[in-house]
Amino acid sequence: MRRSKQALPEEECLRILACGYRGFLSVIGDGGYPYTVPINFVFEDGKLYFHCAKEGHKLDALRACDKACFTVLDEPEKEPGDWWYHVKSVICFGRVRILADDADRLARLRSLGRKYFPDGYDTEADIVKNSPRAEMLEFTIDHLSGKAVREK
Repeated sequence: MRRSKQALPEEECLRILACGYRGFLSVIGDGGYPYTVPINFVFEDGKLYFHCAKEGHKLDALRACDKACFTVLDEPEKEPGDWWYHVKSVICFGRVRILADDADRLARLRSLGRKYFPDGYDTEADIVKNSPRAEMLEFTIDHLSGKAVREK
């Protein structure tokens, strides 16, 4: 990181990953072009998990090259009386694999359901109905960095 004074400690990076709502997964797409998609995720056991359809551009890209990048922005904050925001972000570099073990895949789908579905929602019924059409991706983080910026 060029501006080391803006670097976040690892503990803060992990907090942002644990609490983040949505991130951006970037893979190497067709013709070597980057392909980035906004995506829901869950951070557990030091890894990131995403769900997706069983086919599509993202999976084709990951089958060709498992290297990926994932970026999360924390909620921006404003100091009273200021017009600019303070923003924290985390960028992760690593490798992605499709979870082959069905029990693990279903457990991670449940984790996503707990994070995103409202209280009282029948997550289990949703998983029974929709899981046959879903893949779960596991992102193993090779390295990460976080940054705090003051947009002014």
